[in-house]
Amino acid sequence: MNRRLFCRTVGGLFLGAPLLLARAQAADTTKPQPELPKEKLVIVTRDGKEHVFMVEMALTTDQQTVGEMFRTKVPEDGGMLFDWKSPRESQMWMRNTLVPLDMVFINADGRIRSIAENTVPQSLAIVDSRGPVRATLELAGGVTAKLGIRVGDLVKQRIFGNAG
Repeated sequence: MNRRLFCRTVGGLFLGAPLLLARAQAADTTKPQPELPKEKLVIVTRDGKEHVFMVEMALTTDQQTVGEMFRTKVPEDGGMLFDWKSPRESQMWMRNTLVPLDMVFINADGRIRSIAENTVPQSLAIVDSRGPVRATLELAGGVTAKLGIRVGDLVKQRIFGNAG
């Protein structure tokens, strides 16, 4: 690498560092975020039953960074949908999350790829989607087992283009 290119690359990294630091500090991870706008989401199980939820929509990086942190309850008919915009690996954790959650990883076609049930509050262990997903849905811990929601079930929501 020639010296000029090297200096520009390294200089760009140093000039970009304050921007990256500011971005990382933008999301306040010391308190719960205000309730986010809600939308309807329906999960259709293999037996044809429809389970309706009103979920908060975590659409921005800041909203997704804070997620359900510091909340003391998640309603059984609620939750939070993290829209990744396009398929990607989803790796979540429970840092500063005070209640157990069921994490539902959803393919671009709305089919459930995997489920992590009753994740451990405040754990730093990574909860992985095990492949690229369009979205991650967080529900109250135990809800997927209680309602019989399983891998392969269909999630209907506008982001999947199948809401109706």
